[in-house]
Amino acid sequence: MIGPPAPVSGAAISAVPAAPRPRRAGLVLAAVAVVFTLVLGTIAIVQARQISDLRGDLDSARAEAQRVQASDDQRLDSLEGQVTQLGEQAGRVFDPQAVAAAVLPSVFRITAGNLTGTAFAVGPASSGNSRLLTAYHVVQEIWGRGANRVELERDGQTYSATVTDVDQANDIAVLSSSSEFAGLATATEPVQSGQQVVVVGSPLGLTDSVTVGVVSAVRQGEAGAGELIQFDASINPGNSGGPVVNTAKQVVGIARLKAKDSEGIGLATPIQTACAKFRVC
Repeated sequence: MIGPPAPVSGAAISAVPAAPRPRRAGLVLAAVAVVFTLVLGTIAIVQARQISDLRGDLDSARAEAQRVQASDDQRLDSLEGQVTQLGEQAGRVFDPQAVAAAVLPSVFRITAGNLTGTAFAVGPASSGNSRLLTAYHVVQEIWGRGANRVELERDGQTYSATVTDVDQANDIAVLSSSSEFAGLATATEPVQSGQQVVVVGSPLGLTDSVTVGVVSAVRQGEAGAGELIQFDASINPGNSGGPVVNTAKQVVGIARLKAKDSEGIGLATPIQTACAKFRVC
């Protein structure tokens, strides 16, 4: 009788392995996602900080550029101011030749009866008429006899003029001419001792004579007259009525007289006296 089969000795039957559970794989993927998110977040934070730093650097660079620009503008303004100052100083350099060249075309030899002297055009011409100034004592002879016609001479040409007003106390006479002359500018500020001047006139009939000096002092006149400018530029008979001019080519006085038996003491009426009284400046 055949019995039940017996197990084969030494042989073992292996069990089939079970598949991994799906839940464990999902956890792994979630962990990877979290790590990836953290990495991206860290990168984003770092980049944000870098961008912020770059913006800060850019703002600092702009501020520095503005500061440098402002400093450059300030230095440029300073240089321009220095150039202007140097130009003004150059303009104050005493140049008698330039002063004479600017003044001479407006200066005339004047003949009034038997007397001669100097006259000069002043201020702007009005309706073709020119105003001139001279010393009263130059026209005193004709004015005293009721006449008022004088002759002006310049560069060989003769012009007619009329005495329109006088100030005997301050030795000023005002002339009018129908000829149009370039008027000289007048100083608005009183002269100071030591100021350099040029005197233009016709001493002894020698037209276009130029002498140079300085203002010695400003003195009070006598017998109710106003101030007088004392200067050391040489003048002689015939200079009376001529302009005393500063370095800016402005008339500061009207040559009046010189001290008798002495040299280097001339006197002039301040131009402000004529400007205030006759309104010709």
